[in-house]
Formats: sequence, C-alpha cells, structure tokens
Amino acid sequence: MDITNILNLQCILFILIAVGTIARIKGIIKTEGKKLLTDLLIYIFLPCNIISSFNMKFNMEILKKFAMILIFATLTQIVCMILSKFVFKNVEERKRKVLEYATICSNAAFLGLPVVEELFGLEGVMYASIAMVPQRIVMWSSGISCFTQTDSFGKVFKRVALHPCIIAVYIGLVKMFLPFNIPTPIEYSIATIGGCTLTTSMLLIGTMLGEMKDIRSIFSLLLLKYTVIRLVIIPFFSMILCTIGGLDNLSVGVIALLSGMPAGSTTAILASKYDGDYIFASKVIIFSTVLSIFTIPMWNFIFNLYM
Repeated sequence: MDITNILNLQCILFILIAVGTIARIKGIIKTEGKKLLTDLLIYIFLPCNIISSFNMKFNMEILKKFAMILIFATLTQIVCMILSKFVFKNVEERKRKVLEYATICSNAAFLGLPVVEELFGLEGVMYASIAMVPQRIVMWSSGISCFTQTDSFGKVFKRVALHPCIIAVYIGLVKMFLPFNIPTPIEYSIATIGGCTLTTSMLLIGTMLGEMKDIRSIFSLLLLKYTVIRLVIIPFFSMILCTIGGLDNLSVGVIALLSGMPAGSTTAILASKYDGDYIFASKVIIFSTVLSIFTIPMWNFIFNLYM
C-alpha cells in the first residue's frame, strides 16, 4: 500500500472518531447508545467480518501457516504478559491494575481487524483471526486476574470457547472445508454486515473521547510510557521474533500490527467493575488510541520496506 492510501485511511479514522466525539458531546449517542454500538460490534459486525475473511479453500499450506501464526502470536502474548508484571510494579495499585491489563489486552478486535483489512485485505483478516486467539484466551484468564482472583478453568474455558468471535472462527474454518460455495445472497449479506466494523469501532472510540471533561488531563509521563511500550516496543519485538522464526511477510505484518494496537475498551469496563481506576483507564484508552493514528502508518511504512 502506498503512502496516499495510508494517508487516506488515517483521514478516515480521524473523521470517524471526530463524528463519534461530536455525537457523544451533542447527546446524539447516549450511554445506552454506546452500549448498543459495543454489542453490535462484539455479537454481529466482528463475527461477520471474521467469517467473510475465511474465503479460501483448505489445504496443507494454509494449515501450516495457521499453526505458525498461532505459535508466534502466543509468544508475542507471553512477551506482553512479562512486560505487564515488571514495567509497572512501582505504580499505585489501582492504576497498576489498569496498566497491566491494558498491556496484556489491546484493542486488536475493534481497531486491529478493520485496519488489517484495509492494509492487507481479507486474507490478512483471516490470519489476524487466528493470531488473536491467544489474546482472547488471556483476556478472559490472566487479564481478568489483573483485577480479581482467577476463575476456575471451567469458567475461563467457557468464556473463551463461546466468545462470539471465536465461534466465528469455528464457522470460518468449517466454511473452508465445505465442498461447495456458500449461496451468494448469504455470502454477500455476511460480507456487508462485516463491512460495518471499521465505522462502528471508530465511532465507539470517538464516544469515549467525547466523555472526557478535561482533554488536557490525558497527557502524562506515565501514559506516554505505557503508550510507547504498547505501540512501539511490543510490535518491534513481535516483528523481530516472527522474522527470526521464518514466517512469511504477510504473517509477520499481521502479527506485528495487531500487537501494536492501543489499549482495549474493556480496560475501562473491567476497571469500573472491579475497583480499578476507571477514569485513568479511559485516559489510557484515549491517549494510546490517538497516538496509534500516527504509529499505525509508521509500522505500515516499515512493513512495506520489509516486504
């Protein structure tokens, strides 16, 4: 992708976030509307986007790629977990919980998948869906334990195995094995619904920005430290790790890009539920998301040179 397309994508992200911000400030999107957008993303738009991405027929080469992507995405997630435990250990407890979770769990689903689709196409989304499995597992296990005691294995397994996006991966894999093509009206409908992912996710992020009372309060050295780790250091290690491991260029780009996504919106939700500093969590989300608008094209430029 050339620089013009990248600039166009960044302008689109800015505009969609701005629309979401204005809509929240003006009361067009209320609290219940924000919840509706979140539910639409998790239960309808993202799953359809994932299903649409599995548009190739199964062969052994794809199986090998999936296995390699899963292995190196898992290694990347382990790096995130190690960093979360050591980098912020001297931070006040309620803020530390937020930063640990935000280091482990990024916004790869809401922001990552749409960006991957724009930069790498539907094949990239298919790879990304596999690469995100380790994070989804950690999100509902070690991630939750940042705020509370870890649940039993059965509860964690149920949360992960029955997550809508994981179910979409199951459906996508079955689709690859089918000896016939899905009827065109069904295929088109799923693809059209999945196409709402980017717009909805950006509007949702904009609503968070619109809830900030004092925009200047989101700037701090602690937030800058977290953001550099989340958006620069982690994807750098991921890219080096995947390159040493011999992954193909597309797999390296997808895994590294996903690992460089900003803090996930669930950070503030869980902080609020489990007595973390949810106001600070909102600042972490917004600050890292705004800066990701600059780091995403930076990484894409690096990938273009690399590829």
